[in-house]
Amino acid sequence: MPYKSAVVFGGVGIQPQITTLRNGVDILIATPGRLLDHMSQGTVDLRHVEMLILDEADRMLDMGFIKDIRRVISILPPKRQNLLFSATYSDEIKTLCESILRNPAIVEVARRNTSSELVTQKVILVDCAKKSALFGHLVKENKWEQVLVFTRTKHQANKLSDYLQKIGVSSAAIHGNKSQAARTKALADFKNGSVKILVATDIAARGLDIDQLPHVVNLELPNIAEDYVHRIGRTGRAGNEGEAISLVCVDEYDYLKGIERLINRKLDRDVIPGFEPDPSIMAMPIVQGRGGGGGRGNGGGHSPSGKPQGQKRDSSSRRAEGNRSEGRSNSQRREGSGRGR
Repeated sequence: MPYKSAVVFGGVGIQPQITTLRNGVDILIATPGRLLDHMSQGTVDLRHVEMLILDEADRMLDMGFIKDIRRVISILPPKRQNLLFSATYSDEIKTLCESILRNPAIVEVARRNTSSELVTQKVILVDCAKKSALFGHLVKENKWEQVLVFTRTKHQANKLSDYLQKIGVSSAAIHGNKSQAARTKALADFKNGSVKILVATDIAARGLDIDQLPHVVNLELPNIAEDYVHRIGRTGRAGNEGEAISLVCVDEYDYLKGIERLINRKLDRDVIPGFEPDPSIMAMPIVQGRGGGGGRGNGGGHSPSGKPQGQKRDSSSRRAEGNRSEGRSNSQRREGSGRGR
């Protein structure tokens, strides 16, 4: 007899999911927020679960779902098999494993925090204000047909997508403020070629699998170095070669140093004629408040060679920036699955 499966997630109506669950399923795939919705309404029974799989465990921790996960686990039978999958193996993930797994076997498909040798990585130095124009130039000059672009914030994702549309380059943005239907359509259009450029935040791009994706571009470097490895891992898959380009301004030199330290290699630098960075511009802290603007503050950073420029930020402030960005706001919304919808 074939297994019956169902998937439940927020951002869509709950009633069709309830109807499916009433018919019984063998495999249930769920996001934490919507699963808790079903638990509170009594539309799902987890007393007979035999196996629990936590996928994207590192991202769920970043998004603040650990309490939701523990609430779900508290309902499950104590005797069950647990599997945990994570793109990175941080100290936080190790602690989570120790709390829910007993004598686990660890399987690693790649050395921790390494990038594929099939991916060519390069940095292009440019002023912050010229990044969008430079990216548009690269798309047209190189005749790129399919590019996944990463930004730190939802605001910047929308801003870049709008700019590309204005210069005649088809694009779409996906992030936490987009409905599930909008994200699904954008991804489908990107895969079938009707949209050339897909602009995404780290949260929205999590789990994307795009066959033979040739180019990944970081319009903005991530404030957490491990996310860089995960971003560029979208290309160079299944034996195919890929290219990862990062557009880096003076404000991001600290981030760049952290990434190079993590992957244990120095990335090649390049400058595009007509977009040369202005050496007189001082580095300023990157501000990522709730508004998600990702704008410039007033202070430091370093030059590409590591020489101080202005006042330096410490690493704890960078992680705090990430905690205040899209992942945290998404956790407060429970992925759009809040009760009463």
